[in-house]
Amino acid sequence: MDGTTPARPAESEKRAKFRELAEARTNKAIEAVSRIGNLSNRQIYEYDEAEVKKIIKALREAVSAVESKFDSPRGRPSGGFRL
Repeated sequence: MDGTTPARPAESEKRAKFRELAEARTNKAIEAVSRIGNLSNRQIYEYDEAEVKKIIKALREAVSAVESKFDSPRGRPSGGFRL
């Protein structure tokens, strides 16, 4: 051995996979959030402000959990959302 570290092609493959999944999952999440926004149509749906606040709070908490996972990747989200 000459003491040099060989290039690690797996890292670029991991980066490519991350980018592929990140773009697909982020776009899917944005689309889902947009569909939640469609629930605001009062001609089709009936809801009260407490329910809206609960939805918004759950979305903010989910985004916060994602931020925390990137700060400390070992974290896990808890449960799902229920009205």
